[in-house]
Order: sequence, then C-alpha cells, then structure tokens
Amino acid sequence: MKKTTMLRKLISSDKLIQVIGANDGLTAILTEKNGFDALWASGLAISTSAGVPDASILTMTEFLNAASYMNKASNLPVIADCDTGFGGVNNIIRMVSEYEAAGIAGVCIEDKNFPKRNSFLEGHELADMHEFSAKIRLAKSAQKDPDFVVIARLESLIAGKGMEDAMNRAMAYSEAGADLILVHSKSKSADEIIMFAHEWKKKGIPTPLVVVPTTYYTINKDQLEEIGIKMVIYANQLLRSAVPAMNDALKTLYEAGTTAPLEEKMSSVKEVFSIVKTEEIDTVEDLYSRYIQNHREYRTTIV
Repeated sequence: MKKTTMLRKLISSDKLIQVIGANDGLTAILTEKNGFDALWASGLAISTSAGVPDASILTMTEFLNAASYMNKASNLPVIADCDTGFGGVNNIIRMVSEYEAAGIAGVCIEDKNFPKRNSFLEGHELADMHEFSAKIRLAKSAQKDPDFVVIARLESLIAGKGMEDAMNRAMAYSEAGADLILVHSKSKSADEIIMFAHEWKKKGIPTPLVVVPTTYYTINKDQLEEIGIKMVIYANQLLRSAVPAMNDALKTLYEAGTTAPLEEKMSSVKEVFSIVKTEEIDTVEDLYSRYIQNHREYRTTIV
C-alpha cells in the first residue's frame, strides 16, 4: 500500500493519529518500533541537527533529503514540515511535485511570512489570509496522487491575534481545500485549543484538526479524542530528550576519562547493528560470494 493511501486511511478512521517529530533514519526506525502511526519531518529537529536555527535557513532540498531518509528507513508515512512553502507560487508547485515524487505522504505549510520564526519565539508576521488560501488551493491543484495530504498550519494563536482571527483563517483554509487544519498554540494550558475545537465542531466543518502539544503537555490522547482532534504531533520531544542524554554522556566521559560509567546506560554496539539490520549486509555478501563461486565452477566445466 502506498504511504499516501496509508495516511489517508488513518485520517478516515475513528482513531487519533499519533505522530512523532523526527529528523533522520534512526529516529524514524525507533518511532515505528514503538507503535506510532506516522512521522513528522520536523523543521526544528532537521535544522537543529544541521546546527542552524529553525528560521528558514535550510533549503527545500535539505529538508526533502532529510524527509526522504526517514521515508526510506521506515514503513510509516511521513508528513513534512515545509515552513511557509519555500517561496512563491512556483515554489509551492515544485515543492508538492518533489515531495510527492519522493514518496512523502503529505506536507504542512504555515501562514507566516518568509523568513519564518519558530513558533516559540516572539515577533511573528502572519501572511495575508487570502494569499495563504491561494497557496493551499495551488498546492492541492499541483498534486497528482489524490491521496497526497496538504495540511494548513494556523498560527493566529501563536501570534496573539485571537480566536476570531484563528477561526476566520481556519474556515478560509478549509474552503481552499486543506485536508487538515493544524491549530497551533504556545499557551501553558490546553484551554484555547479546547475552545477552538468546540467552536469548530459547532460550525459543523468536516476538515479534521491537528494539534502540537509542546507547552500544554498535560492533555492526554483520550482527552484529545474527546474534543474531536484527529492528529497529535509530538514535534520536538525526541530532540529535546536526546540533548540532555548526550550532554550527560559527554560530561561523564570527560570527567571520568573512561567510558566505564556509561556502559550500563548505553545501547550495545550489537543493538545498534540490529536497529539498522546490519546482518543483511553479510547475507547479501554471502549470496554474492556463492554466485561468484558457482559461476567460476560452471565456466570451468564448460571450458
């Protein structure tokens, strides 16, 4: 089954889709092993792994390459964080074409002006609602696979523009053809997300909602399902968990001058080999060696 179809089936199902933000093949493999539904090719995680801020610094090609590694390493569908769409209307068309050709299941673009700032910083400039709606319409018209997903990311609450602006924009993006609406918030409580979800349900708009509970992290999946959320993205938790773990390991190693204090906390080399199926290399090489030997024997016999 194509990954676009897998994602579309998940969206059509009754279950809450649980998505993990990742940045490479290893995080993609581990996410799949732990039972999650899909991967988020996180702009923050990919940028951070390149050692640069999440501020429209990396190119589309760099983001696409990272998403492609994840897509090839895992059987899960990948949803790519594409910032503001990498430019104007022709960039949007190329973005959809390139991501679709690479087998990525969907893309998400946000309604901020280029260059974007990470949502948890200050100083956001929202795009014109009508111009962004046109971007969504254009992205949908550019796709060839009917199951390819385009998510419109709504930043009104992040920018402090209020619930009315958020609702007006969400309705406009839904009318433009967005497959899902990502309503983003950096509030410490889930109250404004809950309020938005209730208002959305009252209006009877069928476009499903996506949330990213980074700051309002106490809300659980059952509560999200109860208010009608279709997809939850844990966008940066793997990255943020890895940083202290690596820092602790480096500090311990530097101070101890030996890896001995770390050994019980680390994965074994054998486990790392297993994660990326290193044993398959030996299997292929063995088959190749046997082919060469058989071919030699055969050629010797007929000569």
